Amino acid sequence: MKKETNSLQRFESLSDAHRAFGLPTPQHPLISLINGAHTPVGLNNLPQQHVLGFYKISYKPKLNGKLKYGQSYYDFDEGGLFFASPGQIIGSHNNEAAVCSEYTLLMHPDFLIGSSLMKTIKEYGFFSYSVNETLHLSDHEKATVLSIFKFMEEELNGRTDDFSQNVIISQIGLLLNYADRFYKRQFITRKAANNDLLQRLHEVLENYFNNELSLSQGIPSVHFLAEQLHLSPNYLSDMLRSLTGQNAQQHIHDKLIEKAKEKLSTTSLSVSEVAYALGFEHSQSFSKLFKTKTDLSPLEYRRSFN
Repeated sequence: MKKETNSLQRFESLSDAHRAFGLPTPQHPLISLINGAHTPVGLNNLPQQHVLGFYKISYKPKLNGKLKYGQSYYDFDEGGLFFASPGQIIGSHNNEAAVCSEYTLLMHPDFLIGSSLMKTIKEYGFFSYSVNETLHLSDHEKATVLSIFKFMEEELNGRTDDFSQNVIISQIGLLLNYADRFYKRQFITRKAANNDLLQRLHEVLENYFNNELSLSQGIPSVHFLAEQLHLSPNYLSDMLRSLTGQNAQQHIHDKLIEKAKEKLSTTSLSVSEVAYALGFEHSQSFSKLFKTKTDLSPLEYRRSFN
């Protein structure tokens, strides 16, 4: 049986993507803004899953995957934003990928060379969120986003001069900053559902150590937790940071320290044995983390009980 990854189609250039969409060659080789309302986009030849060599930001007027918690829906109905970074597998086997975008911005990383955004764009974790973690927009947020897209559209279709690239980059930065703000709002409006996810996260970690999976699989990773909760790793960490002030890795460390304290105070295991039981390859790494979190070495903590 062939591996699925071998069949993934790669679009290295904006021209490749335009051909797949059935669109004319882009006016600029490094950036393109497709207005789906004015330009028919052919999705029939687009593979369900593919890999891009550039950034993609899409505004979709209708979204699937609206979050339900209990008897209520916590997401807005006014469409939303989807982000993808170079090298990311996008698309899915459901009909979400077939929903047409009103605006789609394609941008090669080289377009940002020499700008401050080139250094900071990777700090926006939502570029690696999955489709079901799309940003749902309110009426006001939708108006803000569309106004930025329309401004960029006018700038890209206008006369190119020495200021054009900087103006476009500043608008992209503005769009990303607003998206960051709106995602923080989404974490708040999903607070009830996120508290449920937090409870499930603690249950996953508790079961992991109680079943001694750490002996065979080592310290649980953020990727492992995200898979168990059906989230992307970045979305999980950003959600937890908004909810608790700590990312996923810090929650793992807190659980490790909790279990270490339990073993140090209730068993006669040596420090090395405790470290091994918790999944550490080297006891020095365990002792360093324990000291950082508690201001005590493992032995000092154990002696405090005697």
